[in-house]
Amino acid sequence: MEINQLLSMNGSIVLGIINERLRLECGSIDQLISRYDLDEDQLYDKMSDIGYHYDPLTNQFKPCRQ
Repeated sequence: MEINQLLSMNGSIVLGIINERLRLECGSIDQLISRYDLDEDQLYDKMSDIGYHYDPLTNQFKPCRQ
C-alpha cells in the first residue's frame, strides 16, 4: 500500500494505520505529516468524520468526548 493513497481509504482503516505509525515511527503528528507528505487538513477531517481527534499527550488519535 502506498501511504499517499491512505486518505482515500475507509476512516477506520486510516485510524489504525495512522496510530500505528505514530506509535512506532513518528514522535509527533507534524513528523508523520512531513514524513508521509500527507495533507494535514484532510487527515484531521477524515478523523473528525469518524469521531476522533489528535491527542498530543499520547501522540495518537482518540475518540472525541461527547
